[in-house]
Order: sequence, then structure tokens, then C-alpha cells
Amino acid sequence: MSSQEHKEKVWNLIRHIKTGMLTTMHGEELRARPMHLVQDEYDGTLWFFTDLESEKVFELEKDHDLCVSFADTHDDTYVSLTGVGRIVQDKALIDKFWNPFIGAWFPDGKGSPNVGLIEIKVQKGEFWNSDTSKMVSFFKMAKANAKDETPDMGEHEKFGT
Repeated sequence: MSSQEHKEKVWNLIRHIKTGMLTTMHGEELRARPMHLVQDEYDGTLWFFTDLESEKVFELEKDHDLCVSFADTHDDTYVSLTGVGRIVQDKALIDKFWNPFIGAWFPDGKGSPNVGLIEIKVQKGEFWNSDTSKMVSFFKMAKANAKDETPDMGEHEKFGT
């Protein structure tokens, strides 16, 4: 689990990115696909809508461990979160998170029997965040290379169990 400070940091990093790559086990292989966050806050749990007949649902039923990674190359922000996922068919949660963007993926509406949510309880994570421009980053790398040192490229932290 992560501290409140880490939860706030993670949310501040991913809330504007919105789309993460969800990685599950597909047999003996890893498989990733883009998923869109549907929540407006983060308390250690991530929420994504899913079609209950999709392969990722069957993959999650076999192996609950997964990873979600977020990247914003414009701001040099990268977040990797690992946790345990499960499928949820709670009508109140579906109503809470439903929006027109999600509706485009489910033409039969939120009452369709195939509409479900993936709930991910985040257990640990890692993030990288560079607050410098590309030119400054390039200069730091060149300077560190000349001195045979490791460049300071911004914030990097691991958290969780």
C-alpha cells in the first residue's frame, strides 16, 4: 500500500494523462492494451470500464496481478503501478463513472449486461518526473557523460510493498 502522500503524488501525475497501458498475463505472455481512467480522484484504487466478454476479463480471472503504466512524453512524466485487479458489476459504480466517452464504446448503454468495471487495488509503484526542458536535459546528460557521472534527470521514486 502507499501513503497518502504517494496517492496524492500519483494522482497529480496521472489525472491529466488519463490513458494507461494495462498489462495482464495472456497464457505465458504479457499483453498490454490502452485503458481510459474513469475516476475523478484516487484513493489507491484505479477504475476502468470493460466489456465483460473481452479477453482481458478472462485473463484477469486466471491471474489477478497486473500493471498499469502511464506516460506523458511532453512533460517527461512516467508512472508504473502494479496491483491486483478484479471485475466489478456494481450498478451504482457504473452509474457513478459513466460518461459520454464510455458510452461510445457501449452502444447498448450502461444497462447492457456486458458492461463492467476493472477495479485495481494498487500495491506498489514507481514514477519518474523531469521538470526540466529537453535542452536542459540534453545539457545535463552531456555534462554527466563528460564527467563520467549519472545525470540528475528529475524526480524518481518507488513506493509500496
